This record gives sequence, structure tokens and C-alpha cells, in this order.
Amino acid sequence: MPELPEVETIAADVRPHLEGATIRRARILKPDVLRKIRRPAFERGVTGRRIVAVGRRAKHLVITLDDGARIIIQPRMTGAMLVDDDPDPYTVLRLELDTGCVARFRDVRRLGTIHLLREAAWRRYDAAIGPEPLDPAFTPERLAAALAGTRAAVKKAIMDQKRLAGVGNIYASEACWIARIDPSRPAHRLGADDVARLHAAIVDVLGRAVANRGTTVRDYRTGTGEPGEFQGLLAVYDRAGEPCRRCGTRIALTHALDGRATYFCHRCQP
Repeated sequence: MPELPEVETIAADVRPHLEGATIRRARILKPDVLRKIRRPAFERGVTGRRIVAVGRRAKHLVITLDDGARIIIQPRMTGAMLVDDDPDPYTVLRLELDTGCVARFRDVRRLGTIHLLREAAWRRYDAAIGPEPLDPAFTPERLAAALAGTRAAVKKAIMDQKRLAGVGNIYASEACWIARIDPSRPAHRLGADDVARLHAAIVDVLGRAVANRGTTVRDYRTGTGEPGEFQGLLAVYDRAGEPCRRCGTRIALTHALDGRATYFCHRCQP
């Protein structure tokens, strides 16, 4: 599932084509991706509107319109936002722009979601999401506050979008390895030094993943349709049985934490 670096990459790729353009025609081809709005209302609500900003919040692509409404797209497993006019049967949203460009959201398995939120609804949506880890205001103290009071495993806690925005299974495993923290350790047992290392690890791995245009393990594609480049730099994720890049111990795999694959090194993360 695309996490912060992947959605940040998509936003950066499509931004030059979308910002400043007016949506001449909007078409929802697969309405089951819509949430809390019907197809006619969505198409009416965005047609004729100018796109003033394209950004990201957590794992969501956010397209802001000139009336303050926002198109919120969560790609999930197989979603991709592209700027082309490919007659693709997996296209679920098509935006024809006055510049002649066509922006489309394709989703093979249709697990992604699309919202259209007015200003007040967007504020409520935004308020329910935790701090952005690449924001300069995100400090070790902010991370400590986000983790305070939870007995959940630290990996699970930093994947909780109400506590921290944009971190999913890939980068949670990587951050725990970088910080030398057992991913199953209860979050409330982290000391100040542990939190400081984890904070630095989260910022480091997300920053490097953004610089390398995200991680493609299977389905993720950038806004230009290409795979990401960070998969070759992963330290533990998807490397079960391979040697740890730090100590040579075989990387372990467990599904015991939350049913998802967790990769770690027994020696480096005691």
C-alpha cells in the first residue's frame, strides 16, 4: 500500500500538470470508489473548478479547488494517479482539463477511495490524522506525546494514522531496524533515548524514500507510471532469510504482531 513517500512522489509528479488548470469535465467511471457522495454530485461539484493546489496528507493525495473543496484520493493497494489519455479499462476517475491534459486515477482492484470534502468536512478529516513526520515541527517530543499511553507494539503504534501520519508497514519495519528497536516492544516502555533514535530513524528513512521516488514491491507506480527506486535500499523489509546489512544475521519474518509481515534482525533489535 502506498505510504508517505509514494504519495508524496505522485503529488510532485502530477502537480505541474494540475495546478492552475480548470476541470473542464469530470467523469467517475467506477462509482464504488466514492465515499459519502454520489457520482452526479461529485461530477457537478468539481466541473468548472480551478485546481489551486496539489499536495499530500498522510497517505492521501489532496487536490484543492478554488472554492475550498478538496478531492481526497487514497490509492491503497493498486491505485495510481497519472496524467495521460490512455483508454485504460481500470480508470475510475477522469479529469479533463482546460489545458488539454487528462488526469486519471486508475485502480485495478478498486480498493482505493475518493472523497469530495468541503472546508468544514476537510478540517474534521485533517484533525483526525496525526502529525506529519517530515514537518519541521515534528520533534522527538512530539513523537513521545503521540506514543504516550499506548501499550501497543511500537511498530503498530507508529503505523496508527491517528498517532503519526503516513507511516505504513514498509517504513515502520525499516525505522525500527535503523533505531535498533524490537518492533514488538510496547511503545509505553520506550525511554527518551529510544524515542530520539526512533524519531531520527523515521525522518531518515522517509526522507531517503522520497528522494528515491518511493518503494515498488509489487503494484506502486509513480505519477509518471514508473516504479519507485527505493526497494533496492531496503534494509529489512521483504528480505526474510537474507543477511542483515549491519551484522550479517539472517533477517526474520513474523506475522505475530498484527497479522502483517514484520521484518527484523534478532541481533540488532534485541
